[in-house]
This record gives sequence, C-alpha cells and structure tokens, in this order.
Amino acid sequence: MLHQLITYIKWLPTTFHLHGIHSPFVFSFKKDCLKNTTQKDSDHIITNYRKALLKNNQTISVTDFGAGSRVFTSNERKVKKIAQYAGATHKRMRLIQHVVNYFTPEYILEIGTSIGMGTIALASQPKARVTSLEGCPETAQVAKTQLQNFRITNTEIIVGEFSKSIKKLQNNSYDLIYFDGNHSKEATLQYAYSLLATVTNETVWIFDDIHWSSEMTQAWNLIKEFPEVTVTIDSFWLGFVFFRKEQRKEHFAIKI
Repeated sequence: MLHQLITYIKWLPTTFHLHGIHSPFVFSFKKDCLKNTTQKDSDHIITNYRKALLKNNQTISVTDFGAGSRVFTSNERKVKKIAQYAGATHKRMRLIQHVVNYFTPEYILEIGTSIGMGTIALASQPKARVTSLEGCPETAQVAKTQLQNFRITNTEIIVGEFSKSIKKLQNNSYDLIYFDGNHSKEATLQYAYSLLATVTNETVWIFDDIHWSSEMTQAWNLIKEFPEVTVTIDSFWLGFVFFRKEQRKEHFAIKI
C-alpha cells in the first residue's frame, strides 16, 4: 500500500490534460472513450451481474497461483466477499466495457477469470468472442454458472495453469488481451513475452493493477520498452498498450 501511495504522488504531476495530447489517436481515445461518462452501453448487465455476486453466500476453496491476497487470510472464501474485496470494481468494469465498445474487438483473451466480473464487461460487445483463462477450478465454475445465468454465450473459460494454456493459444491472433491474473513481475513478463506472437497492428493490451506492487511497476516499465510497443497509457490502475506501427513511440500518463 505504501508503494501505491508513493507511486501515485510521483505519477500525478506527470499526467496529461486532454489538450496537451498531440497524438490524434490518443486524444480521441481519451476524449471519446476514457472520458466519455455519458455512454450507457449495457450498464444494467454488469450492474446486475455484480449485485448477484454480492448476494452469493456460497463458500468456495480458492486455489491461488498468483501473488496472493492482501485481504483474505484463508483459501476458504465466500463468493460475495470475493466480489466485494477482490473482484473488479463497478467503475473498472464500466471502463473495460467502454474500451471494448470503442475498439469493437472480435477476438478477446482474458488472463484471470476469477468469478467473471471482468469477463462480463469484455463479453458486452455482441460480436466479441472471449476466451478467459483461470487457474482455480472453483472460481471458474462460479463464473461459468453466473455467465450462464445471464445468458452470456460468447465466452469460453479454460481452466489450467496460465503458461500452459497460453502455449496452446500462441498461434491465434487477438484484438484485445486483458491481463488480470498473476500479479508478479516474472509471471506478467512471461505472459506478455509469450503473447507477442498473437499481436496485430490493431491489438490492444490492458494490464490490471500496474502499480499494485514495486514488482508490477517494474514489469510495466519493462513492457513499455518492448520494441513492438509504440504507445502506452498509464492510468495508474490500468495500463494500455498499443502496437500501431504508424505511431511514434510515446508514453502517456492519463488520469481517468
């Protein structure tokens, strides 16, 4: 938590105001997507999905392959508590939904399904086909059941260790990849390196909790320097990565 506070204090003065952005692509993305709070999209779906999870009293045994939890001390957790403390906030779900509706990606990969709060936002674009990876069988089952209850049919959840699952997907191309799984430097970089093979000129990567720890900040800074990366946007909680060859290499910090 101290790392986040110190990093935020350093990050805040570096942020760009809308009219200080000279890249037309980034200017439009900020104005029409990140800052457009008037979009309604399918807000009722993600709102009701979240409400249903917050009422779910089921207790599950969570297998955690990542950096661990700062909230839970036991692997036995109520679904409603996961939704309350560990799942994506409503604001973050809405932002992901905005990004999906802005870029209209057809093929989406999510690393880290958990109980499906990010998945429902990614799947809100009707033409999208979402593949979501989850290491824990019990959280994956909660997500599958919940998505079925909401009649979401454009998602596939693959259960297994992330690196093994990713190897089977490296011949695919993805328009958007949402990294929200193992919050460690080594794992984040491993997944990113492995998935470079799936990138096209229009691909968007979204990294969750890029300043969650000093390790995640280090991983984010290294990803920014990938030769294939041209534009990045650091919104503090989320990091956006673009591979547009027509753009010169630039890094932006934008407050949302």
